[in-house]
Amino acid sequence: IKENPPDDVAGVFKLVAQTLMAKVGGASGPLYGTAFMRAARAAEGAQLDAAWVAKLCEAALDGIVARGKATTGEKTMVDAWTPAIAAATAAADAGSSPAEALRAAAEGAAAGAEATIPLKATKGRASYLGDRSIGHKDPGSTSTAYLLACAADAAEATGG
Repeated sequence: IKENPPDDVAGVFKLVAQTLMAKVGGASGPLYGTAFMRAARAAEGAQLDAAWVAKLCEAALDGIVARGKATTGEKTMVDAWTPAIAAATAAADAGSSPAEALRAAAEGAAAGAEATIPLKATKGRASYLGDRSIGHKDPGSTSTAYLLACAADAAEATGG
């Protein structure tokens, strides 16, 4: 970490974004970097509640879509982020805590990742596999589910 670590959520997200873009190769670094940069903007001055979790997920997805030009059903990480947002929004609407909204988002993302198994990849690197991508879980969706599960674990561990 830098000499002067960030002192707020937006600053942490910006640092994560910069690190991902600088250090992670392939498509994932720029996609996740853009997601965290958009989430950083959404986090500035926001109240840390369950609705905020859904808003951050939406901002992250907006960044991914802007960078990768993907939509649902193309066997990409978008297929995990979309149900994650729906689950986080439902949790927020039900009066859940931020940690509960993150857990719901993680579970939604995991279900979205599983739903990519029968799909044929039509975007991203997996699209080069064509029909051979059918029957395998999309790696981007899987990494999204892991990312959100780890965030939920951390929030639960800190009583969030």
